[in-house]
Amino acid sequence: MSTPRPRLVDRPSKFDYSRVTVTFDSAGDACTGWLYRPDRPADAPVVVMAGGLALPRTVLEPIAERFAEAGYAAFVFDYRGIGDSDGDPRGLLAPARGVTDWEEAVARVRELDGIDTRRLVLWGHSLGGSYALSVAADDPRVRAVVALAPVLSGTTLLRARPLPGVVKALAAGVRDTVQGRLPRLGPHTVPLAGDDESGALVPDTGFRGSYRRLTDIPDVPARSFLALSRYGASLDEVTCPTLLIAGSYDDLAPADALADAAAERPDATVLRVPATHLDLLDDEGALEHALVFLDGVFG
Repeated sequence: MSTPRPRLVDRPSKFDYSRVTVTFDSAGDACTGWLYRPDRPADAPVVVMAGGLALPRTVLEPIAERFAEAGYAAFVFDYRGIGDSDGDPRGLLAPARGVTDWEEAVARVRELDGIDTRRLVLWGHSLGGSYALSVAADDPRVRAVVALAPVLSGTTLLRARPLPGVVKALAAGVRDTVQGRLPRLGPHTVPLAGDDESGALVPDTGFRGSYRRLTDIPDVPARSFLALSRYGASLDEVTCPTLLIAGSYDDLAPADALADAAAERPDATVLRVPATHLDLLDDEGALEHALVFLDGVFG
């Protein structure tokens, strides 16, 4: 029997940081984030943070607090259609839209006072990790990337089901694409996580249980299947130091695939953690390794 890994349980004192709400515009919709400023240093490096798979920013709150406790500012935001951010349809997982939200979040952070935006880091989980890699590839001012379980191929979500399920998922996506053009009907949605018979985006009961431990399971527009099936991310153009944290028991972002993707990148490090895709979010060791990595980047 494996020994349970330490979890993020202890929260730092609120005297160690301040938190303010910051909004920004993305393609005409107002997105919402929280900026955590540490009580020291005065001009701290800043970590821009977002999750994936429709997780709201509240799930990342304990991690942002720990970054602030360690002397890093942290800006954690909700994508369009997620959490407190505006945007329709709600819950849509569309990589092009997600990358744009990241770019606008980074641009907004660079306008803020009291932080050192020359030392800007991207931190993302799941699809958020792959979006962060895409943004870093186009932005040479990004100093480093920490990507937890980045989903480098959207087709992974389709392969997680037998062929009849793939056909069903694509058919649901086509139906939603057509139905979404009819305001009276609204989007055709599927559960984000469920069992094999639910038509869920992730048809895995273990994943469903882990997601429910973090937050309520949302319904998402079925056109997400189509958008994700065309999506792929790469490390090839990322030139800054990059830490990939992989879960050994992760079927959505397999550790071996991440290691292969980073094999030709001298500035990329892959850390394997005995965890599942979602358990990485409150894994104490994953956070500690990220802090050691960033401390090394900034000396």
